[in-house]
Amino acid sequence: MTAAELREKIRMIIPTVVGNRRQAAAAAVEYDEFAKFPQLKKVIVDLLTHEFDNFIASIDWVAPKPTTFRINLKNDFNFYLIFTKTSWIAQVEGKKYYLLNLPEEERAIEAIARILRYGAPDTASATADVEADASAGGGSEDVEVEDNVDVDIEV
Repeated sequence: MTAAELREKIRMIIPTVVGNRRQAAAAAVEYDEFAKFPQLKKVIVDLLTHEFDNFIASIDWVAPKPTTFRINLKNDFNFYLIFTKTSWIAQVEGKKYYLLNLPEEERAIEAIARILRYGAPDTASATADVEADASAGGGSEDVEVEDNVDVDIEV
């Protein structure tokens, strides 16, 4: 690869990278926590890419020490990000992933992807199922019982 080819490839990649950063910056405006904690934005972009706004419903600051954030996803699931002196910790479905280690960061990303795949709970069909179960059971029915039982008792 010559220097000219390398320059051309870099020129093609730059608009994509700059565009992704601008998109992330525009999406970050609606979250107040990013203004108070700029490192939080970097961690969320690392875990959910620059399109994190498509997946996050809100961010709650839930504890001051250790600084803990609840990331509420649009499918009504959530995970926690905890800031420690050395690193960030992602707690997804009860399991902690130390984001300082690349393999654990990758496992955290996979765990978040798994809970994103769960989808939104379907409240309409859940209420219909409850109503169907209530109408099916609980009613009185006539049941015939046979009394033809012969019992031999010896004394």
